[in-house]
Amino acid sequence: MFDREKLIELFRERALKFGDFTLASGKKSSYYLDGKQVVLHSHGLRLVSAGLLELLADVEFDAIGGMSIGADPIVAGVLAVAAEQGRSLNGFMVRKEPKGHGTNKFVEGPVQPGDKVVIVDDVITTAGSALLSVDRAEEFGCQVVQAIGVVDRLQGGAANFEKRNIPFKALLTIEDFGIEPPAEDA
Repeated sequence: MFDREKLIELFRERALKFGDFTLASGKKSSYYLDGKQVVLHSHGLRLVSAGLLELLADVEFDAIGGMSIGADPIVAGVLAVAAEQGRSLNGFMVRKEPKGHGTNKFVEGPVQPGDKVVIVDDVITTAGSALLSVDRAEEFGCQVVQAIGVVDRLQGGAANFEKRNIPFKALLTIEDFGIEPPAEDA
């Protein structure tokens, strides 16, 4: 079962940093959420994985995946927790660049064209990385039925998914840490 308060506590302890940061989106920020500090921790990954499966309880899908390296531990954790629950589920990884040999695929894993998939990312700001994963999964022939994030920074990501008609959910938002989104993004 998902323990939301414990996950918030782990993010506060391990992942939330204050200072001057430039995000992957190019935006400046006075705080940084290093999601890998939580999803690469045994208890953190277990909490995230259980929470994501709860959040996806009403979504019909065949596989979950996202951009390597950020989504890889999350995908693995979700698959392990799904197996504990007796559920069969596939995972996949999306490469930023094809590997240049073999099949030259962007999408790796046991997914097939036509599969219904969920795209996952740890921290969503503008959703650029997750939307690139959507593009690659759709180019491969998958149907993206849901996007999901561990933490939504409330800085345009949800709106960008909405523009693409992709439902979006997040386990947590920055408001769970007492942080308000910048006025221009609210």
